[in-house]
Amino acid sequence: MVDLEIHPVRLGEAPALGAAGNQDGYVRDRLARQSGGRGLLLAAWLGPVAVGSVYLWLEPAEEPEIRLHLPGTPLITHLEVFEGHRNQRIGTRLVETAEQLLRDRGHKSAALAVELSNEGAKRLYKRLGYQDWDFGRVDCVQRDWLADGTLVENLEECTVLVKLLG
Repeated sequence: MVDLEIHPVRLGEAPALGAAGNQDGYVRDRLARQSGGRGLLLAAWLGPVAVGSVYLWLEPAEEPEIRLHLPGTPLITHLEVFEGHRNQRIGTRLVETAEQLLRDRGHKSAALAVELSNEGAKRLYKRLGYQDWDFGRVDCVQRDWLADGTLVENLEECTVLVKLLG
């Protein structure tokens, strides 16, 4: 996919990204975190069309188990390729770009959490070199913003995967 461009989201791109993924609240939240230096929201674009995104969580993990066993390890979160653009290696390219940005910032490893039933995501991450962390399952915070802007938080049981970025 030669014309795919991946870069940190700029303020003017937020409406297009939010609309493409039906996730305005999420984009606003992540851009606020990004402006505070707490993370980085990356988006994949085919011309002017947003086709996917991923967030690099650079602040301490919300989950105590991850903070305990992986202190200072950045998290790759909320990888999403939008409907109509899946199975074109866009997710792979987003993760690889995220990993390179982390390497460029001096990070030696990255982690991510996958909901237990999400077999497709687990296959992708294993193919990209992520391995089970061997500290058991974790209850991860799942955030969803409703159309009226209301934030709903739930816990989902996840497995944590780690990759050395060497």
